[in-house]
Amino acid sequence: MAGGSGGQDGSVTSTLVTPKDENKASWEGDKVQMKKQLGLLEGVAIILGIIFGSGIFMTPGGVIKGAGSVGFSLAVWAMCGLMSMVGALCYAELGTSIPKSGGDYAYLFEIFGPLPAFLYLWDAMLVFVPTTNAIMGLTFARYVIQPFFPECHAPDAAIRMVAATTICFLTWINCHGVKSTTKLQNVFMFAKIGALVIIIVAGLIYLMLPGGTSNFDNMFDGTSTSVSKVSVAFYSGIFSYSGWNYLNFMTEELVNPYVNLPRAIYISLPVVTLAYVLANVAYLAVLTTSEALSSNAIAFSFAERALGPVSGVMPFLVALSAFGGLSVHIMTSSRMCFVGARYGHFPALLSHINIQRYTPVPSLVFLCILSLIMLCSSDVNMLITYSTFVESFFIMLSVSGVLWLRYKQPNLERPIKVTIWIPIFFVLVCLFLLIVPVFEAPWEVLVGCLITITGIPVYFIFIAQERKPEVFNNAMVSVTHFVQKLFLSAKEDKGED
Repeated sequence: MAGGSGGQDGSVTSTLVTPKDENKASWEGDKVQMKKQLGLLEGVAIILGIIFGSGIFMTPGGVIKGAGSVGFSLAVWAMCGLMSMVGALCYAELGTSIPKSGGDYAYLFEIFGPLPAFLYLWDAMLVFVPTTNAIMGLTFARYVIQPFFPECHAPDAAIRMVAATTICFLTWINCHGVKSTTKLQNVFMFAKIGALVIIIVAGLIYLMLPGGTSNFDNMFDGTSTSVSKVSVAFYSGIFSYSGWNYLNFMTEELVNPYVNLPRAIYISLPVVTLAYVLANVAYLAVLTTSEALSSNAIAFSFAERALGPVSGVMPFLVALSAFGGLSVHIMTSSRMCFVGARYGHFPALLSHINIQRYTPVPSLVFLCILSLIMLCSSDVNMLITYSTFVESFFIMLSVSGVLWLRYKQPNLERPIKVTIWIPIFFVLVCLFLLIVPVFEAPWEVLVGCLITITGIPVYFIFIAQERKPEVFNNAMVSVTHFVQKLFLSAKEDKGED
């Protein structure tokens, strides 16, 4: 049985009591708080787990299409890695200067105030977080199902059904506990690295065979001169690197974040960049440009050509890679929703924690529902454009916060302080990548802007107004009580562990 006192929002506070279970961590007498359970290894695994999720196995065709040539597409991959490293350095300064969970949301709130932070949260929850979950789920489903349809494309309905089931299952795993998710992530890390190692080694061997370098003859022929197409190529590449800032969402759960946050970034990003460039060299050594462009599952097409009788292992490894990436993305992005609710920008019930597992179960379930809605479309390229455009804008805004803090708070304690040209360079590149796609993908850009704008009236009507209608307050209290009983959740205890 559970009991406790009522909060101002109608929620039950964490004085709830439940019988002990010897198979679960004893929480009686403990604070209901997020626990510091993540070390350097887990931090590196989280970053690599998200980045090595699905992009490298799905988007090379999009990069080649925008770049126009083999040589320039490889250059795009290298430049996207460099840009991610520059951005990660800026986030290392932000994460150690503002050591709070929630990533961009927490930084925007502290630097620019509540409205920009709410608009970020609004777009994150409606666009790029559930969209990324949907993309990873679709990638997993496509690689699982495709071997059963060797002569044709797998049925779209079946792909979506498997993706939906996967998202629901991994949400349940994340609700079970942080340790369960990180242990699962460490296991799947071997699948991710294994798939990339097989691709890279097979490609390098192929290059050493007679005529193996023929696809790289005149490798810059056909290079695109359209600025808008080049920017779209960068979008596809940047999507594959996305996730380098997601460890910042879990700063409060990271042991010694001043040391482990930057170290995890410095270890992960060079490894990712090298692996991605070599993987694309391997793809393009084995497949012609037209074959790479026409493939919906490029790693599978590569394996059929290069691995012969053992090609069946590739869909399995890629599926596991996407599975692990989706799991850790669900875990990290739920903390953003959790922190937004803690700040009062989302319903308070989303800031509640399960009293037995210390996980933000309401936020996890909420994001699961939104991700399932995104599966209404299985057009991966369209989903990538939607999510990358909006997310890039707010990443640019967060990094510009480094410059603003340098001006407004020059004496702020900064355990890590990057050279000033690094955030300036990053902001300028982001501006270019935001302006140019307007001419290449105007509809996707317009939809992203409209979704952002709709958040403004929502903020002033439902967030900024302190006095809400009594009917609204009563309804929220009823919903909060129902969710607390359903998920055994309570308000977070304040104070230090």
